[in-house]
Amino acid sequence: MLAELAFSAGDLAQMRFAVSPLWEVVTSFRRLLNDGAVSPVYRPWAAQVRPRLAAAGLDRGWLSELVPSSKYVPHFLNPAPAGPSPALAAELAALVAAPAETVRRNLDHLRHHQDSLGPRARALHADPAARLPRLAQEIEAYWKLALAPYWARIRAVLEADVFHRARQAAEQGAGQVINELHSAVRWDENVLSLVRRTRPLTREMAGRGLLLVPSAFLGPGLLTRMTPPDPPQIAYPARGVGALWASRPPTAKAEAVAAVLGRSRTLLLTELDAPASTTELARRTGLSAAGVSQNLTALRDAGLVSAHRAGRSVLYARTAVAETLLGADQGVPTAARPA
Repeated sequence: MLAELAFSAGDLAQMRFAVSPLWEVVTSFRRLLNDGAVSPVYRPWAAQVRPRLAAAGLDRGWLSELVPSSKYVPHFLNPAPAGPSPALAAELAALVAAPAETVRRNLDHLRHHQDSLGPRARALHADPAARLPRLAQEIEAYWKLALAPYWARIRAVLEADVFHRARQAAEQGAGQVINELHSAVRWDENVLSLVRRTRPLTREMAGRGLLLVPSAFLGPGLLTRMTPPDPPQIAYPARGVGALWASRPPTAKAEAVAAVLGRSRTLLLTELDAPASTTELARRTGLSAAGVSQNLTALRDAGLVSAHRAGRSVLYARTAVAETLLGADQGVPTAARPA
């Protein structure tokens, strides 16, 4: 099925990109829990995250009822980002402020898609103002366990995608960006066409302009959000995702870094290719737990490591600065890296 939306040069002039934490919450949760089998690309991440979510009960909470395996996702979960890279807190504030009639309308549509609503979704339908803050709390908890330890790497891929397409717009025009975005999206003769969209599109269904949101977890398809007066949102798969979760061996830079930071701290940074706890790092490296803790504190103070609480333990992850320092950003396509 083909849906067409009147889309003028004026709309094209208002096209913008945004890196959205909430979109990554929704798309990652769907991929983690609602896909029948996790794609090999995501298995390293899923293997680490699934036990954390199960231990926290987040695999059977609010998100499990609101983010089903069907294509429709309630639109209030993805308010239009106010800027190019909003913080999660700002997006959660917009979610909590969603009008009650919007929440109920979205939940009615979700019920239509899956025949019924779960108990939490029904409670949310009955009293959105009271339940939305609880949903926001669960999303924040999910973020800390599933995305925050990996966010430096994820954001680098998403921002690289935006940089690539911005350069493409400068060299070839914004219309070419749309036409190369995805096989299901086309712009021609003042019409924006979406292939395989099951619902028709009208100008009354969408605000002006276009908001494009790259996602690291979306897979091969698209997700759209049409909620006027917001511009239409299209979430699309970002470039470079295939190498995002692949293990990256230490580069030649590691030796040079060791000369500055010392071998123990450099060893810990290279071991943090995936987030890990102090105990796990001590087991892997042979360093004492006290030594690991002391070195991680120094690395954290230097902005090379971030800490994220996961239940009773704390996970440490490399920051974007550390990724660059080690030359570990090689998974991002060269042409797509930010300058």
